[in-house]
Amino acid sequence: MPVTNEEIAEIFESMATLLEMKGDTVFKIRAYQRAARTISHLSFSLEQAVRDEMDLKKVPGIGKAISEKTQEYLETGRIRAYDELVGDLPDGVLTLMSIPGIGSKTAMLITQELGISTVEGIEKAIHDGALAALPRMGQRTADNILRHIQSMRTKDGRTPIGQALAVAEDVVAILRGECPYVEQLYPAGSLRRWEETIGDIDLVGVAPEECQAAVGDVLVDLPSVQEVLVHGPKKTSVILEEGIQVDLRLGEAYSFGAMLQYFSGSQQHNIRLRDFANRKGLSLNEYGITTLATGDVARFPDEESFYEYLGLPYIVPELRIGLNEIDAAQAGALPSLVTEADLKGDLHLHSEWSDGRDPIERMIEAAVEQGYQYMALTDHSSGRGIANGLSNDRLVEQIGVLRDLQAQYPITILCGSEVDIRADGALDYPDELLAELDVVVASVHSAMGQDSDTMTARIMRAMEHPSVTIIGHASTRLLSHRSPVAFDIEALLRAARETGTAMEINSAPERMDLKDTHAHRARELGVPLAINTDSHHFTSLGQRRFGVAIARRAWCESRHILNTLPLDQFLAYIRTPKPHRMEIFESRTDVPDATNFANPLATP
Repeated sequence: MPVTNEEIAEIFESMATLLEMKGDTVFKIRAYQRAARTISHLSFSLEQAVRDEMDLKKVPGIGKAISEKTQEYLETGRIRAYDELVGDLPDGVLTLMSIPGIGSKTAMLITQELGISTVEGIEKAIHDGALAALPRMGQRTADNILRHIQSMRTKDGRTPIGQALAVAEDVVAILRGECPYVEQLYPAGSLRRWEETIGDIDLVGVAPEECQAAVGDVLVDLPSVQEVLVHGPKKTSVILEEGIQVDLRLGEAYSFGAMLQYFSGSQQHNIRLRDFANRKGLSLNEYGITTLATGDVARFPDEESFYEYLGLPYIVPELRIGLNEIDAAQAGALPSLVTEADLKGDLHLHSEWSDGRDPIERMIEAAVEQGYQYMALTDHSSGRGIANGLSNDRLVEQIGVLRDLQAQYPITILCGSEVDIRADGALDYPDELLAELDVVVASVHSAMGQDSDTMTARIMRAMEHPSVTIIGHASTRLLSHRSPVAFDIEALLRAARETGTAMEINSAPERMDLKDTHAHRARELGVPLAINTDSHHFTSLGQRRFGVAIARRAWCESRHILNTLPLDQFLAYIRTPKPHRMEIFESRTDVPDATNFANPLATP
């Protein structure tokens, strides 16, 4: 099995935790934390990079020690320094620290005083009062830990962005409605950066000082609040019934730009930005920018002026990962990122003919309401039994219905299908029927337990089919519910390029598939990306914002996205035999020559 970047990142995150427990230096701890975050966001495989003899020290956040330990792990499957750290600590400490509310000191206390090394042991100690009796614990803390354990059994401690964004928007709407004196109020943190899962919801706003406490009062009085953690004039933190923590911070308008930037993160971006500022004799915090020589503090009402003061163009939140965005900003090489307005069509929509909830006509109307020039109806093929997939005869009938409807709508209606990729890579429909379709989205819906080599070969066989336009939701994952299938993403993306097959960015918030790092690599390789909603209800077409966010985190401009092509160019693309489609895509005439932004982390 290939070693994933996530696996390596987890090792270094654990090493940082262990070093913290041993009381090691903060610089060493942060070095491992920084390495873990960097590795988890890389668009290329570290295993492949080592195989290609890439110098890992060129990657920001990876120094000599991290580079050597990475190679040691790839060669041996172990890191001796990690084994030594684990051996020095009581059994079960890392397990206990996986429970929210139990930090390193508390975990050590529990293992040393109670001899507990399992989650089940913690539960028993809570119920019999032993945990509450420990120094600096108490019953309230014990009850909170029990609640976190119960929450862990339903999710992994992070909330999918689709759920978190809905909660955040509801809370913001209530606070704005109840507190009209709130001038600005926005989500910050990982939610504003559009990460696929969210820890806590950070809200940052502006209100007159004499009214700030009242805003916090409204938050703690919400019916959905389960627990109040902090309640003060500047900061209020609560736990909602959904188990999500909401942190509200309020400040003054004159320094809101610095405050929003600081709490938007990411931590690694802010660290690199702080180092950049220090080299200029400046210091950053949530209140403004201080000139170290004089102590003068500059304050900023918005983020644009904050970055401008540092001599940088505005860096949008989606790019604030802490890799090379500051270097690109200095070089004037930030991309002009794709927006929702750039999309000209949606190529993955379902109706009540299969497992959708609405008639074909309502789905077409929804596409018209989005301002699209074209749309493709792609109901499931018959192999997807539980989705009421279309038999050969029903597909022929649907094609006729769609062609008859065309005259009634100011949008080009394309005949399509989401066709199952069978376990051996064959497709559900016969070749002659597939050839009748304008758009074929080929997807895996079964036999998901295949090993990486088998799954990769299976999808690559589908790519080689002349009628397959797009590979849909390639990893098949469902956030917090189903893990991705095993495959070689590098091999798949290279095959997509060679065969002229587009890869889908599925905007459904429960999928978000491709993930941002995979889309990043697809862009580097020149693979066309299609941002689709996979809508099963007419209201879901608005979920395109999640797919656009993935593309923006992948540094995609409109020229990298297939369905930003105007109608005439898109029709020319799908009507061109696959071996020549890349010529159409790369010679598009609808966008001016874009800035050639360099990516120092790209692999050949």
